[in-house]
Amino acid sequence: MAQCVQSVQELIPDSFVPSVAALCSDEAERLTRRNHLSFAELLKPFSRLTSEVHMRDPNNQLHIIKNLKIAVSNIVTQPPQPGAIRKLLNDVVSGSQPAEGLVANVITAGDYDLNISATTPWFESYRETFLQSMPASDHEFLNHYLACMLVASSGEAEPMEQFSKLSQEQHRIQHNSEYSYPKWFIPNTLKYYVLLHDVSAGDEQRADSIYEEMKQKYGTQGCYLLKINSRTSNRSSDEQIPDPWSQYLQKNSIQHQESYEDGPCTVTSNKNSDGSLLSLDGLDNEVKVDGLPNNFRAHPLQLYQSSDPSNTTDVQDHGKCASTSHETKKVNTGIIHGACLTLTDHDRIRQFIQEFTFRGLLPHIEKTIRQLNDQLISRKGLSRSLFSATKKWFSGSKVPEKSINELKNTSGLLYPPEAPELQIRKMADLCFLVQHYDLAYSCYHTAKKDFLNEQAMLYAAGALEMAAVSAFLQPGAPRPYPAHYMDTAIQTYRDVCKNMVLAERCVLLSAEILKSQGKYSEAAALLIRLTSEDSDLRSALLLEQAAHCFINMKSPMVRKYAFHMILAGHRFSKAGQKKHALRCYCQAMQVYKGKGWSLAEDHINFTIGRQSYTLRQLDNAVSAFRHILINESKQSAAQQGAFLREYLYVYKNVSQVSPDGPLPQLPLPYINSSATRVFFGHDRRPADGEKQAATHISLDQEYDSESCQQWRELEEHVVAVVHRGIIPSNFCPTQYCLNCYSDNSRFPLAVVEEPITVEVAFRNPLKVPLLLTDLSLLWKFQPQDFSAKDNEEVKELVTDETEMIGTEVISEFLINNEESKVARLKLFPHHVGELHVLGIVYNLGTIQGSMAVDGIGALPGCHTGKHSLSMSVRGRQDLEIQGPRLNNTKEEKTSIKYGPDRRLDPIIAEEMPLLEVFFIHFPTGLLCGEIRKAYVEFVNVSKCPLTGLKVVSKRPEFFTFGGNTAVLTPLSPSASENCSAYKTVVTDSASVCTALVSSAASVDFGIGLGSQPEVIPVPLPDSVLLPGASVQLPMWLRGPDEEGVHEINFLFYYESVKKQPKIQHRVLRHTAVICTSRSLNVRATVCRSNSLEDGESKGGNMLVFVDVENTNTSEAGVKEFHIVQMSSSSKHWKLQESVNLSENKDVKLASREKGKFCFKAVRCKEEEAATESSEKYTFADIIFGHEQIISSASPCADFFYRSLASELKKTHTQPSVHSEKQSLEDAVRLIQKCSEVDLNIVILWKAYVVEDNKQLILEGQHHVILRTLGKEAFSYPQKQEPPEMELLKFVRPENTTVSSRPPVEQLSSLIKTSLHYPETFNHPFHLKSLCLVPVTLFLSNCSKTDVDVIVDLRHKATSPEALEIHGSFTWLGQTQYKLQLKSQEVHSLQLKACFVHTGVYNLGTPRVFAKLSDQGTVFETSQQNSMPALIIISNV
Repeated sequence: MAQCVQSVQELIPDSFVPSVAALCSDEAERLTRRNHLSFAELLKPFSRLTSEVHMRDPNNQLHIIKNLKIAVSNIVTQPPQPGAIRKLLNDVVSGSQPAEGLVANVITAGDYDLNISATTPWFESYRETFLQSMPASDHEFLNHYLACMLVASSGEAEPMEQFSKLSQEQHRIQHNSEYSYPKWFIPNTLKYYVLLHDVSAGDEQRADSIYEEMKQKYGTQGCYLLKINSRTSNRSSDEQIPDPWSQYLQKNSIQHQESYEDGPCTVTSNKNSDGSLLSLDGLDNEVKVDGLPNNFRAHPLQLYQSSDPSNTTDVQDHGKCASTSHETKKVNTGIIHGACLTLTDHDRIRQFIQEFTFRGLLPHIEKTIRQLNDQLISRKGLSRSLFSATKKWFSGSKVPEKSINELKNTSGLLYPPEAPELQIRKMADLCFLVQHYDLAYSCYHTAKKDFLNEQAMLYAAGALEMAAVSAFLQPGAPRPYPAHYMDTAIQTYRDVCKNMVLAERCVLLSAEILKSQGKYSEAAALLIRLTSEDSDLRSALLLEQAAHCFINMKSPMVRKYAFHMILAGHRFSKAGQKKHALRCYCQAMQVYKGKGWSLAEDHINFTIGRQSYTLRQLDNAVSAFRHILINESKQSAAQQGAFLREYLYVYKNVSQVSPDGPLPQLPLPYINSSATRVFFGHDRRPADGEKQAATHISLDQEYDSESCQQWRELEEHVVAVVHRGIIPSNFCPTQYCLNCYSDNSRFPLAVVEEPITVEVAFRNPLKVPLLLTDLSLLWKFQPQDFSAKDNEEVKELVTDETEMIGTEVISEFLINNEESKVARLKLFPHHVGELHVLGIVYNLGTIQGSMAVDGIGALPGCHTGKHSLSMSVRGRQDLEIQGPRLNNTKEEKTSIKYGPDRRLDPIIAEEMPLLEVFFIHFPTGLLCGEIRKAYVEFVNVSKCPLTGLKVVSKRPEFFTFGGNTAVLTPLSPSASENCSAYKTVVTDSASVCTALVSSAASVDFGIGLGSQPEVIPVPLPDSVLLPGASVQLPMWLRGPDEEGVHEINFLFYYESVKKQPKIQHRVLRHTAVICTSRSLNVRATVCRSNSLEDGESKGGNMLVFVDVENTNTSEAGVKEFHIVQMSSSSKHWKLQESVNLSENKDVKLASREKGKFCFKAVRCKEEEAATESSEKYTFADIIFGHEQIISSASPCADFFYRSLASELKKTHTQPSVHSEKQSLEDAVRLIQKCSEVDLNIVILWKAYVVEDNKQLILEGQHHVILRTLGKEAFSYPQKQEPPEMELLKFVRPENTTVSSRPPVEQLSSLIKTSLHYPETFNHPFHLKSLCLVPVTLFLSNCSKTDVDVIVDLRHKATSPEALEIHGSFTWLGQTQYKLQLKSQEVHSLQLKACFVHTGVYNLGTPRVFAKLSDQGTVFETSQQNSMPALIIISNV
């Protein structure tokens, strides 16, 4: 239980005090009424004695009584009605609320920190009123009148006669059988005569003389002269007289309550005086007596029936009631009590009470106790001690058995008033009232046994109850508190006697006693036992006290506390005590909150919301309902719908109270702020026929970090190219779409007149759909002029100017149950400045269902739209996005700090050009290497001209806009066969298999020295695109060499003609998706020709072998491929002629067929050959048909140059850094160059495709880049074989230096040798036995430096087979030659071979050694022999 102001040792004596009746004449009542008080009320504040008093017990022992208090009350002849008592108790509880600003106790129990009110004054007021208002009963005498004050005024005509009348009236009331009420303790009641004298108006001498007369008649101890009203009430006095009556009179006394409820009561004074008395207490005596029915109706709140239409009316009635009682209270507080009394009068009243008690009451009680004691003992003449008394002592006066049986009822026996069993109870009660607890206990104990033996259960229960209390209150505690007595008494009262009032008194007393002994668990059990359906108020108060018991235990039981507080709150609610109900639920909420008990939380919040609304605490109501909605609710859909409608209903009332206030925050739907995305720019246009808009970027695309990084790199690349290789320090990548992954640390830039789209992610956590209407963004805007000077004044903030910012409103937005959905809201900036998106504003409602809220259906015509709206409220939600956590400095790492997220704070910059790009006839599928012509349309849709248009891509080999010169770029497909994408020329048949030579510079195609092939300027006319203008340009595409799906990113870069301070450039993205299928595989090798150079091929010639395989699997409908042309492109070499044996001009390859080609390649002539520094390439075309495709023009040359550039990029290696000497390195490089060749082959083809019963002709080209002699090259990228796994070696290699010696293949290719001789030689051996044949040995220096050559003609026999071949001839003359050959020099040696037999001989025996002239013998190596040189020697 909660802490009490009084201890239990003070509480019980104060609850059971001697009762004294007061009977006043009309004149006496008039005197006291001048102070707005009745006589009984006048004495109330002074009814406690200020000093100890003494009396003697029957054993003549002195007994001390401390703090004795007496209760004086007017005589009322009707017992108080139960309804009146209930009403009184209800008012007492509702009138006692926690004080404002009361500091609550903080109790820490486990994980809980609870704020709990330390005291419960409403319970104490209830308990006090309950104990005082208990009606007197026959089985006990504690509240029976012991004495009666007869009060008359000194101003009456015949005061003594008035006293006689009053005495007779008292006698009639006590002894006449008509009056069963009030109850009197003993027949011989003490009468005490009081003469009231009004000092300010009365005659003091007359009063004294009357008093003397009284003393003579009634004795000095039986009368008193009380002087009051020493001052006139209307006299203004500076003296502030205290008002000790107000605390007592705030609670209306039971007599007034019952007269208000059940009709006028019968008292000795007349009706008028009684009516006046009622009005003094602030109760209107004009109220009809039957204004309140006896069956007092409580106002229980229907918690679960949300559709009950009576609820709202109940609430309103209750509100009226509350306000009426509040006004009454105000009237009450305006009355000044005791206005005619001085402090001296106060002392006189106090003295009067002392005198009455000392001289009248206590002697009377002492005498009565003695009489009762003597009476009991004299009946048997046995021991004077009552402690050994037994039942048989009193058996003589017992009622006969028959009558006992007749009188038996549920409570057992009923005793007549004079029964001896009741005399001992009377004596016990008297002893108890004067605090003689030892004697009282022994009497109660004896009486208890008698009553139990007689089965008089009501009497036995009463004796048990008081015996237990007496035992507890005995000084020195000689025996433990007999709790079982109380338990038996409670059970008897409740179950046998059906008297809940007495049972409740037992529980209240016993619980206080148990609490004082620290037995909280037993006290709680006792309190809970008495909760029942017959009284909600009692049950509520007892449950609340039980909850306090649980929390005050040594180990606080927090959950039990909370549970019982909920039960108490529920019962308070049923009893109409809304404030107390709300308080209980709020206190319990502390325990259930945040513990995952969502259903319990929902119930509590719902009740708190309802109660708060009833009490017009609208903000609390909204808050409670909000909690229900924002927690992850586990309620059913119907229940959630009811919660939502309640919330909307309450919220609507709140908004009506303050319609002009700021828009409050709505709890639904949830907004995932971090998922908010912001998009700057117009929506992408859909495809229109063959016209396809650039994909750019949109909110429908998912975020891909790799893709974002690629776009960023492309933009950095083009910006670096534009700014001559340096990225400006203020460069910031363009971000059109901001999300949680983008860098939002800077203010984003938007362009005036271009929409800003904010995508807000909603989630509906409920199982009922939500309908948002009139949904729009909430923003504030600060107009600025960025081009003006900084010191200009900034205009004021604008938050609702539509000419500054246009706002899109979504009229209806439905979110289904438990659905996540995004809304895209647009703003249209019309002015430069700073924009801040604050949140969203909308009407929250739900779709009209079958159920109505609180009996209120949908308002007709409140909404028109696709969905029927039941009720909606307007509010807002803020978009607050937390930035990324900072983790750079030590301080940031050790604390939790977040950076800014500025995606909702764009800066509106000045107007910029806006480019749209459309692709016409853009293919989605190509063969590998296929060339297709498409068109690109560039449109400037803004009001500013744009310039500097460039496109950048990581795959420049995929597309081209043609060369820089119009001559090289065909404007449209020429009227030649099949409308080829190439520039073609018809040729005559004579030129078949011989090369047609042309040349082109790579600079013309954007691939120059130091250029960036990835950045391609778009050839706009005049380099400017005016507002509203559009340009169509041809674009050639080439299918990538690898099959599969390719995503190719294009980034279009452009600038404004007028430079802007905020935005320097803009970009447009396009991602092309191309699916390529297999076509041809080309592999080629090149080797030196052994034949002697003719005039045209000075500097050597080579043979080029090309293998072409058709790898297409006919899936694309390709019937066959025709190889239409082979072209070479090189700075130094060109194809000269085809050396194919087949004369068939038409080269067809069906599926899986392979074709072999052989071509002769020669060095370019001096005028054709390019210098080392120039980028001019010679193109040579060998055609296999009737049309020459000019390979040096677009698009053939474009794609060749692009593939060459990407190949060079791949094979670009760092120079070796391990060389010891520069000269050695140079030598190695020179030797390597000997075996290098710079020859590129372009294979042009046509493919015949059948599609939809039509034959189409596709064309394309493949490139093979030949770098090294003898090494095979491919047109398609080779897959890298993963290296074989090797065992780990833990031994350090001895030689860590990298050898710089070139491989033998390169060293043996310095000198090319060639023998010239007749193939057959006829010699007459019979004439001359020796045959001499002249042979010329040509030595050709393949390197670019001087080479020392040694020719050794001596035979070196390596095997018997070799001897057989060339052992029979010999070289004549010099056997070894030492020569030095200049760069590219060809030297001839005239040799003679001598034969002695006919036969076939191999002349290829000379061994040639070569080394670089300036390198000593470091790299001297034997040169490769030419093929066997066979000669036939014949005899003539």
